[in-house]
Amino acid sequence: MEQMPSFDRNLVEKYDRPGPRYTSYPTAPQFHTLFVEDNYRAAAARSNQAPAKPISLYIHIPFCKSLCYYCACNKIITQKTSRAVEYLDYLTQEIRLQGELFDRSRTVTQLHFGGGTPTYLTGEQLAYLMQCLGDTFTLDDSDQRQFSMEVDPRTISPEQLKHLRTLGFNRLSFGVQDFDPDVQAAVNRIQSDEQVSSLIHAAREYGFRATSVDLIYGLPLQTRDSFNTTLDKIIALRPDRISAYSYAHLPQLVRAQRLIRPELMPPPERKLELLELTIQRLCSAGYVYIGMDHFALPDDELVLARNQGTLQRNFQGYSTHADCDIIGLGSSSIGKIADSYSQNVKELSLYYRMLREGKLPLHRGYELNDDDRIRRDVISALMCHEKVQVAAVEQAHGIIFQDYFADALEQLAEPVADGLVEITAAEIRLLPQGKLMMRNVAMAFDAYLGDRQKGNFSRTV
Repeated sequence: MEQMPSFDRNLVEKYDRPGPRYTSYPTAPQFHTLFVEDNYRAAAARSNQAPAKPISLYIHIPFCKSLCYYCACNKIITQKTSRAVEYLDYLTQEIRLQGELFDRSRTVTQLHFGGGTPTYLTGEQLAYLMQCLGDTFTLDDSDQRQFSMEVDPRTISPEQLKHLRTLGFNRLSFGVQDFDPDVQAAVNRIQSDEQVSSLIHAAREYGFRATSVDLIYGLPLQTRDSFNTTLDKIIALRPDRISAYSYAHLPQLVRAQRLIRPELMPPPERKLELLELTIQRLCSAGYVYIGMDHFALPDDELVLARNQGTLQRNFQGYSTHADCDIIGLGSSSIGKIADSYSQNVKELSLYYRMLREGKLPLHRGYELNDDDRIRRDVISALMCHEKVQVAAVEQAHGIIFQDYFADALEQLAEPVADGLVEITAAEIRLLPQGKLMMRNVAMAFDAYLGDRQKGNFSRTV
């Protein structure tokens, strides 16, 4: 029997502070513009050396037809579909430039289209893009591949899902956020229950291996009763995975959020009520809490990977495949090649100009040092497996854990006293009431927080 994370209101309020999500370590604020194309090419060459890892491709499609007021993603709102035609021309140029750097013997086992709205593209455009990827990289054609697409239910039909399946996609992620009509109107994202349910049922009919649904709690006009109704409908649809994200209202940083009327925002304590409700409802309905915002059915690959100790975490969240080299394609996309991270430029004009000049459209990146690698392993173990095996870290990196992390262990004295984490000579283990605060525990091992901290982070709970 899976153990539900323990929700202690006082502890949640105490530890609810800004902190990284640790989709990478070091995190994106540490990336810098001194990482240039020569650094990237050298990292790609190192990654081809045996034993070379499989490849994961992330494709960013920045366009949306309408603006969701809560959204902080890198996006371009436009009804001019001709802009997508131009973007595809340059995106395929980047694909070919990247393909020259990686051995064709390496298989692409993961492929993810994100945005923006990937389904902004027509079926023909998606087919053309997949053909270009197949001509450039060796795409896995086995049942074990993970080819996923983020889907806006307002922009696609069941028949179009069937076309995605013929293109090789076998996983879908549906952006639902909330079913309540008043909440949808307040954030300018109106979609019917029927639109979502028909797509999920169609995905199963057409043989997609997994469906995922995104929810957001803390949106304007949400109440406990209204969100409970949304949870009722989601549980009835029984998607394989559910991500329930905390809404960060930062109108001073996110222009779109200024369109949300301040008087419609729920009080801070409402978010904690909705989080507690979400945990209780989903776990009682048979979903397993994976970590962070993620829940999955017991037979889902995420749960199996966590139980087998193979769960990974990357820029798209939790992943079931072995560690891959990630190639980011498209404006603002982020990749991980060998022991380096890199991010493309965001502005389309600059993205296009660099590609016209035959350059990779890199904006910034980071190369890990020995200390980064050690801390990344520890933080990844906490975030994915809820424990750190001390001997394994010592053996892998030739350190004495207690000496190397003396400062971190001292920082954990208070979380230990509060019952969030247990520390023994053999391991560091999150306790049930510490699972929701795993980011706080991981932060003790982050060398870049405090005086060296850059950037703004979301709250940890």
